[in-house]
Amino acid sequence: MKNAVLVHGWGGSPQKDWLPWAKKELEKIGFNVIVPEMPDTENPRIGSWVSTLVGLNINPLDENIFIGHSIGCQAILRFLERQNNNFKIDKLILIAPWWFLNLASDKEKEIAKPWLESLVDFNKIKTKVGKTICVFSDNDPVVPLHKNINFFKERLDVEIIIKENMGHFTQEEGITELPFLADLIK
Repeated sequence: MKNAVLVHGWGGSPQKDWLPWAKKELEKIGFNVIVPEMPDTENPRIGSWVSTLVGLNINPLDENIFIGHSIGCQAILRFLERQNNNFKIDKLILIAPWWFLNLASDKEKEIAKPWLESLVDFNKIKTKVGKTICVFSDNDPVVPLHKNINFFKERLDVEIIIKENMGHFTQEEGITELPFLADLIK
């Protein structure tokens, strides 16, 4: 079986941004698509988000692709770190991943603090992923481009893709489709 797990971002949902489009497109090419509703999306917590992914009971013997958006990328990385060494995925696609953020409010900074300060063992993650691709936008208002590119390049064997004028890849910025995603899956 071919599974694609799509994990939305902070404040997101399975019905938001480009996820409904991606689900439909991936189903067209034969994937069983899983798009979990992450808990307390306005106040995301590492433990509950990782537990939600664990609860999906993904079969490691299947062909598995994980696609995350924003904080969903971190949730996937933290999930992978905690899996046993037999758990492998074919591809990991991270859309607007971050370890550094431009945040406006004190509340946002407080929510993001555990995600920003609690690192993961990237060496463990590398052994579980066939290929990792990070997709950034050149005008993302919350993800500082070069700091995050350097961070992921130093820690993962990753292909970096920079898209023009995609913001933070949200529907508020007019992004409801990611036509390039099909090429990344192949």
